Amino acid sequence: MKTITGSAGTTVSYSVAGSGPPLVLVHGGFSDHETNWSFVSPLFQRQFTVYAIARRGRGATDVTERHTLEDEARDVADVIRSIGVPVRLLGHSYGAHCALLAAAHLPDRIDKLVLYEPIWPHAIKPDALAALETLAAAGAWDQFAFAFFANTLHVPTQELEAVRASDLWLPIIADAPATLHDLRALCAYRFDPRLFAALGVPVMLQVGSESPRDLYVTDALAAVLPNVHIDTLAGQAHEGMTTAPESYAEATTRFLLADSLDTVGGTGRRTAAVI
Repeated sequence: MKTITGSAGTTVSYSVAGSGPPLVLVHGGFSDHETNWSFVSPLFQRQFTVYAIARRGRGATDVTERHTLEDEARDVADVIRSIGVPVRLLGHSYGAHCALLAAAHLPDRIDKLVLYEPIWPHAIKPDALAALETLAAAGAWDQFAFAFFANTLHVPTQELEAVRASDLWLPIIADAPATLHDLRALCAYRFDPRLFAALGVPVMLQVGSESPRDLYVTDALAAVLPNVHIDTLAGQAHEGMTTAPESYAEATTRFLLADSLDTVGGTGRRTAAVI
């Protein structure tokens, strides 16, 4: 792990591997800089130098409490500044919100931006957060994770039980305490898509065909971003990089390496077409 001291004095860590133009990855909750990308990072490394940021409480990044989503976006921006050249930037779930805010702070340092299903903050209801806080206080992290996936992301019980019985579940539980801080920060975040209307970098919004579309801000962003398209991941839900890594890496790499005009149908104008 490499580290920098961020603008807020926080130690921020990240791993670096591969060769080629820089690609910065920002993980979501219930995961870290390794587990979120474990199946696709080796594929990305064939084409890119991959910088996988460990958000707060992961890797060698400081554990903090009462931090905001904006604080974590500044961490991402600090890492991008340290790289010294423009980057491709990919964020998943909570990490997609961090990536979007970082890109808005540093548009001249972003070549392409990929956002995979950033969740609406209001999707986490106050009573749901209170129930999660109760489970966290009791150290019931297995139930904490299960409740979030079932009640907020609406993962079908049969699918969730299959994940719970797999090797994927232990890393999810291990990250649950750090994810509690993510959920607190997300619930306090006031997302307004209009704030990003001037962000002119090419953006791909990824959405799983099996995901509950109204949980995510995808369509709200597609309505305002000036250089955007939506890429539907056929047969996938919220974890396409894990459930279909080869096709996910192929689709993402195609966008990241394409000529900018090609990514929006050769017009340079906004399109909300699903491809």
